[in-house]
Amino acid sequence: MSTQPISPLRQRLIDDITTRRLSPKTVVAYVNGVKRFAEFIHCPPDQATTDDMRLFRLELARSRLSVHAINQTIAGIRFFYTVTQPNEPMLGEAKYIRRPDQLPVVLSTEEVARLLGHAPNFKYRVMLTLCYSAGLRISELVNLKVADIDSSRMVIRVEQGKGRKDRYTILSPQVLPMLRQWYVDAGKPKRWLFPSPTVDDQPLSVNVVRWAVKKAARRAGITKNVSPHTLRHCFATHLLEARMDIRHIQILLGHTPIESTSHYARLAIKSIGDLVSPFDRIVGEPGPTTGPGRTLKASGADLGTELPAKPKPQNFRRYRDGGRQEPGKPPA
Repeated sequence: MSTQPISPLRQRLIDDITTRRLSPKTVVAYVNGVKRFAEFIHCPPDQATTDDMRLFRLELARSRLSVHAINQTIAGIRFFYTVTQPNEPMLGEAKYIRRPDQLPVVLSTEEVARLLGHAPNFKYRVMLTLCYSAGLRISELVNLKVADIDSSRMVIRVEQGKGRKDRYTILSPQVLPMLRQWYVDAGKPKRWLFPSPTVDDQPLSVNVVRWAVKKAARRAGITKNVSPHTLRHCFATHLLEARMDIRHIQILLGHTPIESTSHYARLAIKSIGDLVSPFDRIVGEPGPTTGPGRTLKASGADLGTELPAKPKPQNFRRYRDGGRQEPGKPPA
């Protein structure tokens, strides 16, 4: 731990973040973002210019940092120039980088079953099954308490999830016996449902859950890049493919804007396979293209569409001046 004294400007930044009751992770991310900018310009951030910010953004774009890491750094800088040291010109240069519109990895129901069946042991099988069956984030999973499992109402209380919001999600009847068995095997823990084996009165580390998912995927022969959050994506996508109302899925996931949930409509490829192409409607109905002629075939499969026979090309005699003569008509 560093013993260097904190500068008044940094302490003011920390106080501004703390008074807004942001999470400790946000405090660290914002402070590190402003610190990175100050180290780049070799002066305090309250003395920076718009040219410094432009060059810093260029340096970030050229780095190997992910878009998420870059935007997290920009978010800390924007907080500094919005709250701690208001500066409109600097805010104008502190722009976010557009995130690529990428679809997350989603497993089929068969792949999910294989993944859960190849968990390293019973504890991790319970955790991964719970993550998939309830659509939990990894942080919500490890922070579950014994009191959060409400078997009388068959719901799970998620306390202070992302955005510091409480919500309820479903408790599968198939998962409840597994949870009861784990509760006995774990020695009937008093507080945390999945306590840490090394630190007293602390939940299990999220890194251990990530390791368990990777190992289960290797054992199951799944080559896709999966993570604990993949199970949450599968939860939402499979519910959408089962025709569940998207607003119910929004509540279960804890999304505030419906746009965050509607993103999964692009992943529900099973429902896409049930759609009817407009070409199939043309084939099934008589139209101007039906009639005697040749049958269109593609890849050896008869599509059942009869197209008019291609007319024979007309032969034209050309005049010396470049004009055309109609067939069967003597030249003038």
